[in-house]
Amino acid sequence: MINIRFRALLLVAAIYHTPAMIKGECDIPSVTTTSGTHHVTKTKLCPNDLIFEDDFKLFDLSKWQHEITLAGGGNGEFQYYLNNRSNSYVENRQLHIRPTFLSDDYGEEFLHSGILDLGTQCTNNHSYGCRRVGSTKHILNPIKSARIRTIESFSFKYGTVVVRAKLPSGDWLWPAIWLLPTDSVYGNHPVSGEIDLLEGRGNANFFTPDGINMGTQQVESTLHWGTNYATNQYYRTHFTKHNVTGYDRDFHVFKLVWNPDRLEFWVDDEEIGRVTPPGGGFYEFAKFAGSGWENPWVNGTKMAPFDEKFHIIINLAIGGVGYFPDGNVNPGGKPWNNTSPSAMAEFWEGREQWENSWKLGTNESHFVIDYIKIYAI
Repeated sequence: MINIRFRALLLVAAIYHTPAMIKGECDIPSVTTTSGTHHVTKTKLCPNDLIFEDDFKLFDLSKWQHEITLAGGGNGEFQYYLNNRSNSYVENRQLHIRPTFLSDDYGEEFLHSGILDLGTQCTNNHSYGCRRVGSTKHILNPIKSARIRTIESFSFKYGTVVVRAKLPSGDWLWPAIWLLPTDSVYGNHPVSGEIDLLEGRGNANFFTPDGINMGTQQVESTLHWGTNYATNQYYRTHFTKHNVTGYDRDFHVFKLVWNPDRLEFWVDDEEIGRVTPPGGGFYEFAKFAGSGWENPWVNGTKMAPFDEKFHIIINLAIGGVGYFPDGNVNPGGKPWNNTSPSAMAEFWEGREQWENSWKLGTNESHFVIDYIKIYAI
């Protein structure tokens, strides 16, 4: 029988809404750690504690930092990322990222002869990401879009990430929700790892030579890792899920479970992939021994490089020279070739192929996020 003193403590806790008193201390503390301006200040985290949340009642720019760059994301993509409410905004408690045309602001000729100088606000100067001059073969990035991240506000090691989102519809749109290491402890990409919770393609019909639709009917989750750029082992840790209705027709729930033993990827309560490295870690998993490549994770745990803090990224990319294979079949063709030195210009010149598929003026081409929640493990 509950004693009188304990009953009184419960009553006080209920009156003042003190979760710690109601819940009590957990017997086994969480292994999750956090940092950043919005990190959890609780001294002792417990498993299943909510450590980050955004249901987009408003666009909290203290949580989300915009990337401002022309760099192309390392894939020669065709978008210009900026901080502008025409491309990233909250409406009806949902985050929208949408593409718009740079020529709508500056005119068509600007793409071929104008100058985009992002100055001190530029966040990535890779591949002339801060300043570009337009020319006939190398036009300025013709599409404006957004890429937001929590690199200053929130990073974490180990946890469960849950996102409800609806993918965009439109040829050559590339939505993604992913995680990058905040400090790159083990070295440059992909040595310090990358976790792709969700990637997709906006094409309604984009078929491989084997007849698989890699467009809106498919979503992907991937780990990137390797001893250097040339040894990226993503193909060993790549998973897909298909839905004949398309992931652009309704909202779906995407989940990452990340703990000191494994990483799991889930779509709509179905596990689509799991990576459990052996005792020798990812170096052993890839059978690098005897290859001549040294182990960059020798001082980490078996989960290295996935044993350091990562931050969240949400973006909508366009095209590029890698994610949309040349050998696939798309109605109306593909305006550019991935090996072309003027791929971006060819994409823009061939916009009659894809412009109508974006259904500009509607929400069809928008990447829409309903919520994101992260829990301690």
